Amino acid sequence: MISFKQITLSDKKAIDAAFAGNEYRACDFCFANLYAWNARFKTVYAIEHRTIFLRFQDSDGQTYYMMPIGKMPLADAFNLIMEDARVNKIPFQMKGISLNMWEKIQAEIPGKFRYLPDRNNNEYIYLSERLIKLSGKKLQSKRNHINRFKADNPDWQYFPLTSREELDECAYMLDQWEEVNISKVDFSQRYDYIATKIMLDNFEYLQLKGGAVRVNGKIVAFTIGEPLTADSFVVHVEKAFGEMNGAYTIINQQFIEHEAAGYTYINREEDMGFENLRKAKLSYYPDILLEEGILIPFV
Repeated sequence: MISFKQITLSDKKAIDAAFAGNEYRACDFCFANLYAWNARFKTVYAIEHRTIFLRFQDSDGQTYYMMPIGKMPLADAFNLIMEDARVNKIPFQMKGISLNMWEKIQAEIPGKFRYLPDRNNNEYIYLSERLIKLSGKKLQSKRNHINRFKADNPDWQYFPLTSREELDECAYMLDQWEEVNISKVDFSQRYDYIATKIMLDNFEYLQLKGGAVRVNGKIVAFTIGEPLTADSFVVHVEKAFGEMNGAYTIINQQFIEHEAAGYTYINREEDMGFENLRKAKLSYYPDILLEEGILIPFV
C-alpha cells in the first residue's frame, strides 16, 4: 500500500533526492512545479524503495498518476499504483506519459495498456543555442523584434534576480500584468498567477534562477527557471508587458544567454491548449515537440 501525502515546502529535499538522476525532460519532474501548481492539481506524493510516486487531479476533475521515477522495477511500481487506484475506487489512468516513457512501459509491461495522444500537454524543447543566437531566416522576425525593442528603449537593462527587492519588484509587475491580461470571470486562468507568486515568494528556498529587463527604472519583463536534467533547463515563468514591442522576445533571449547557456536544451513547457501560447511557442520552431499522452489499461 502506498501512503501518499500532500506536498509541503519542507518536502523539497526529499523530492529533489528522489528526482536525482532522472533523464526525462518532462517539466513535471521538479519540485518547484509540483509545489507551485498544487492549488490547481492537488498533487500528492510517496517515496517507496527509492522511487517517487505522484498522483494528481486535473482540470477535468479526474485523478491521474504520473510515471514512477526511481530504482523500483517498473512492473512492481505499476502494481503499487494500480492497487492504490483499486483501493480508492478510482479508474487507473496516467497522464504526462512521453513517447520514451511509453516505449519503456511497452518493453517492460507489454500488452496491458493503450496510449492516447494529449496534444495540449506536449512540451516545447529548443536548443539553447537557437534561442540565444536566433539565427536563420525562420527567426528573422525575432531578431527584428529585439532590434525594435532596443531602438525604442535605449536605456534597457537585463539583470539576474538576486535580491528580495528585485523579486518584490517582479511581484508588483505581476500584479499589473494580471490586471491587464487575466479575465476576472475565468479563475482557471489565474492558477498561473498563483504559481508565479509562489515561486517569487519562495525563490531562494526553491533555488530558482531568474532574470528581468528594466526600462526607465521599471521592470517590464521577467522570467524564472531552473535546471531540469543534466543537459536541460526548464523555463517556468515568462511575463512581459505585451504592449511593448519585443519585450517578450528580449527577455526570452537574454535569460537563456545569461542564465542557461550551459545547458543543451531549454524546455518551455506546454501550451495547455491556449491558442496564443501555442502560436508563440511554435513561432520559435521547437527542436523537439515532446509528445505526451494518457495511458489507460485495456478493458
